[in-house]
Amino acid sequence: MTGPVRSPATESGRSTVYAPNGVAATSHPLATTAALGLLEGGGNAIDAAVAAAAVLNVTEPHMTGVGGDLFAILWSAAEGKLVGLDASGRSGSRTDRRALVAGGAECAPPDGARSVTVPGALSGWNALVERYGSRSLAEVLAPAIRVAQEGFPVSPIIARDWAEMAEKLEAGSGAAETFLIEGEAPRAGDWFRNPDLARSFQRIADQGPSVLYGGALGAEIVAGLDELGGYITLDDLARHEARWVMPLSIDYKGYTLHELPPAGQGIAALQMLKMLEDVDFSTMRHNSAEYLHTLIEAKKLTYADLARYVADPDHMEVGPEAMLDPRYLRGRAALIDPNSAADRPEPGHFATESETVYLTTADRDGNIVSLINSIYNSFGARVVVPGTGILLQNRGAGFTLEAGHPNELAPNKRPFHTIIPAFVTREGQPWLSYGVMGGSMQPQGHVQLLLNMVEFGMDPQEAVDAARFRHLSGAAVAIENLDPVVAARLEALGHELRDPRSETFGGAQAILRLERGWAAGSDPRKDGMAAGN
Repeated sequence: MTGPVRSPATESGRSTVYAPNGVAATSHPLATTAALGLLEGGGNAIDAAVAAAAVLNVTEPHMTGVGGDLFAILWSAAEGKLVGLDASGRSGSRTDRRALVAGGAECAPPDGARSVTVPGALSGWNALVERYGSRSLAEVLAPAIRVAQEGFPVSPIIARDWAEMAEKLEAGSGAAETFLIEGEAPRAGDWFRNPDLARSFQRIADQGPSVLYGGALGAEIVAGLDELGGYITLDDLARHEARWVMPLSIDYKGYTLHELPPAGQGIAALQMLKMLEDVDFSTMRHNSAEYLHTLIEAKKLTYADLARYVADPDHMEVGPEAMLDPRYLRGRAALIDPNSAADRPEPGHFATESETVYLTTADRDGNIVSLINSIYNSFGARVVVPGTGILLQNRGAGFTLEAGHPNELAPNKRPFHTIIPAFVTREGQPWLSYGVMGGSMQPQGHVQLLLNMVEFGMDPQEAVDAARFRHLSGAAVAIENLDPVVAARLEALGHELRDPRSETFGGAQAILRLERGWAAGSDPRKDGMAAGN
């Protein structure tokens, strides 16, 4: 293994957190604190993860919440196995693609009531706590209820993101009343409360998830959406269930990367990593032109497959097994030209910007949770039914109106999903729980962070800090802290370099299992932190 070679500009000043008992890494200090509070109070990693996710609903409302969807990969110490959870919702039963097309729509509704799909996050929170937690859902929601009711000072990066959306919140339905203060977004240090959300969480704590899924809270949300022309019915909410699923995996040089199956895009990370297995990275410097070119070209090939084939698994024409076939992926890898950047590769032949939070927790018993929760775009659909404080997701924007496409908009169907947690094992035992936020950044971010550790010997914080690339489309790519010599070489190969200041590179969290204890890192690109006990 070569040592990491990075630009000093990528140093965050943070060091990896080492902890003997439990640890949490989230994108906000209050969420990390809530997770540690559960751990110190006798709860386990599952309780801690859900508590953190609920607090993030309050502190990062533009990113996540009970009105969105959730996915998780969990290492159960008692069972000695890895399990996956898909808590994504379907489109409403009144969805009408033909009417949208007849009305002149060229894409699925990007926001508003018609972009809202069934919110699955609460079903995921409950499934995790009910099956693997040691505390009740009410106990786990208590920190979020307190923060929402009492309020908190808004942190700098979140305040910046919030301000960028102020005008769109004004144009939303009920969002401005909840998320703007006298018509303006809160600035860093301003105090923010969401008492309506506190009351909704308390109703859930008192009555259970059924109050949303078919009960009184759900009826209020459906009635509000009806007034705005939404597609969801109360029966749609009542029929929703989270699904326990088997993660997909591929082996890479003694490590096994696990991702959840479609409709999520985790399969792209698996494809990309497997295509790189025969590359000799020992001869390359980290983020050299040769290294970046190789990864970018592999990313293009995998995302061509992603756009063509991945959808609700009940509607896919090509299964994950075919997409992960080693012979197929070797053939795809052979298409990488070391001397030229491809423009728009075609998908293989067989016989979007997203707002998200990722967090990870671990406990003294060895349970580990890799969890991601999202409302899709910034402030989701920008719809809040008055009195609920719940921001609803615009996940319906993930569909296409293209007739016959596997991801074609239709009633009662899961859209293509961007949010993906990741997990790595070695010899059947847990090694690394991690994730990278940010829409299409996620699979390419998963591969970059893992290679940072496996190929370049970085510890978790170094791997999180290291400069990343984000391939956009065609030959366009943005790269953080790029050396001018490397930039010139990439341009000579045909890459079109974009200003990295106009792009986002995700926010990562990671927990590494040690022989005894844990090591964790949290991304300085966000306001979060890693901490342990």
